[in-house]
Amino acid sequence: MSSAQTVPVTGGAIRLGQLLKLAGAADSGAQARALLDEGEVQVNGELEQRRGRQLVTGDVVTVATPAGDHVFVVG
Repeated sequence: MSSAQTVPVTGGAIRLGQLLKLAGAADSGAQARALLDEGEVQVNGELEQRRGRQLVTGDVVTVATPAGDHVFVVG
């Protein structure tokens, strides 16, 4: 597992699909949807499939990839 990368968010909240794009885990909304549909994304240790899931400061998002897990913390 890689070290966690903090993703700064203005307003204290962001939707999961937006965070995946902002963090560079997905290039587009369609790619974010594919990651979620394939069960590659966890929020705070639990599988998440809703692209619109509202995240707040401190939430931890883990994206599984063939190269290893990428961990992002909402900042």
